[in-house]
Amino acid sequence: MAAARRIALVSSSYRPHPGGVEEHVRHVARELQRAGHEVVVWTVDRGEHLGTRSVDGIEVRYLPTPLPARTPRALVSYAARSPRAWAAWFRAYREFRPDVLHVQCFGPNGLYALALHHLTRTPLVVSSHGETFGDDHDVFAESDLLRAGLRHALTRAAAVTGCSSYVLDDLRDRFGLADGLVVPNGIELDEVVRPVRPDWWPRGAAVGTPVGTGSTARDGAPHVVLGVGRVEHNKGFDLLLRAAADLPATTHVVVGGEGSQRQALQTLAADLGLSERVHFPGRLSRAEVAGAMAQADVLAVPSRREAFGIVALEAWRGGTPLVMTSRGGARDFVHDGVDGLLVDPTDVPALTRAIREVLSDPGRGQGLSEAGRRSVTAYTWDRVARDYEGIYDTVLGASVDRA
Repeated sequence: MAAARRIALVSSSYRPHPGGVEEHVRHVARELQRAGHEVVVWTVDRGEHLGTRSVDGIEVRYLPTPLPARTPRALVSYAARSPRAWAAWFRAYREFRPDVLHVQCFGPNGLYALALHHLTRTPLVVSSHGETFGDDHDVFAESDLLRAGLRHALTRAAAVTGCSSYVLDDLRDRFGLADGLVVPNGIELDEVVRPVRPDWWPRGAAVGTPVGTGSTARDGAPHVVLGVGRVEHNKGFDLLLRAAADLPATTHVVVGGEGSQRQALQTLAADLGLSERVHFPGRLSRAEVAGAMAQADVLAVPSRREAFGIVALEAWRGGTPLVMTSRGGARDFVHDGVDGLLVDPTDVPALTRAIREVLSDPGRGQGLSEAGRRSVTAYTWDRVARDYEGIYDTVLGASVDRA
């Protein structure tokens, strides 16, 4: 087995906040700990002052990360806050003494980890999750400091990973990355399933039917196209609604998630005459997502850009036919026409055709579902953690017990 390491996972965000990087770090931390490593999570304090907590048996420190800015007021604020912030980071370092600083999703957390790397010579690993293009506020376009910091971190890091080759290509094209490894996302193969609630599921749509049977199509009940994610422009749910406008009137759309574009989507649904066919249940728990997957006729992922798309793995696990954006990392793991249909969602007629192909042919949907169930078994969190372990061994010098 690999030698036990002391690993600091330095994450841009963590629970209680939802999101892909939060889930990635949470599961990786648990798997690394199960493998015998000592693991802590250092993450950004967003002002809640959560301090130090135990999450899933892992110590999590929520650390202040103020950054300097150009305005006089911002500079004064940084000068007042930075001594306390740096003291907190140095204290966290002294008390744990990590063998490796592993930045997950570069942001202010990455700048502080980079400074610790310079001061302590602790090896630095950087893992990107599409933050350079998927951020809702495009912080890398706005912040010279973050752009420069990321460029420098990529030259200093002993290893750089991306959740897809698409992510690594962006780092090479815009931030000077010379090399990199793909370490994908993962999923829990066994997830608690909470049945959908009738108050937010389309009226008349089948509830409690077997997964992947295509029963809603055969029974004449409404079809349900499911979308799950942050309700933001990049996720492309407006494209999904436009596609739905050209689907049969028995087709309903459920968009699970919260975000700044919800009101705009409700307005668009009304303009398209879809108000009675589009449903917004709000943020769903993982168990509720699993339940919705089990009842939906198709999962549509219409993102304008998608670094990876854990929701695709959730569809595979649930036996839900997948229509997935081709604009991003899906080409690494979705086999077009086999375990999903890849489509450019900005071509709305093409998105409509792909969804209609699944809805109109239960056998086609069944084939995609069965292939997805086979494909998902390659994407466990244990596999992800083992990929990272191999990187740590290379960075730190392998020390393997061959007995």
